[in-house]
Amino acid sequence: MSNFQKLKVWQRAKDFAIYIYKLTGNHMFTKDFGLRDQIRRAAISIPSNIAEGDELDTDKQSIRFFYIAKGSAAEVLTQAIIASEIGYIDRETFSYIENECRGISGMLMKIIKARAASRIQ
Repeated sequence: MSNFQKLKVWQRAKDFAIYIYKLTGNHMFTKDFGLRDQIRRAAISIPSNIAEGDELDTDKQSIRFFYIAKGSAAEVLTQAIIASEIGYIDRETFSYIENECRGISGMLMKIIKARAASRIQ
């Protein structure tokens, strides 16, 4: 069994999911169950898929789950754009979320490329 908890991308994604959970507990999001629940599910999906991918037996399977996590990061960013435009979050909060989504996505792309390269060898 691998140790996904040692992956820096998993640690960053887990911390980000916690941040999103805390952020969406504020009064603006509590009124909007749909957006709150969707952004929470997407945020939780990132570290969950990283963990699942890292635990799988083949690089091909792992890469699939890392791409799903990458897609979930894009989903969180999309929901943050909407939250920003409807006034649920301020510009500074949005910038932080955008930076985290892009950073996590970039880290995932590096892992995907590394796993794909190891499949070729």
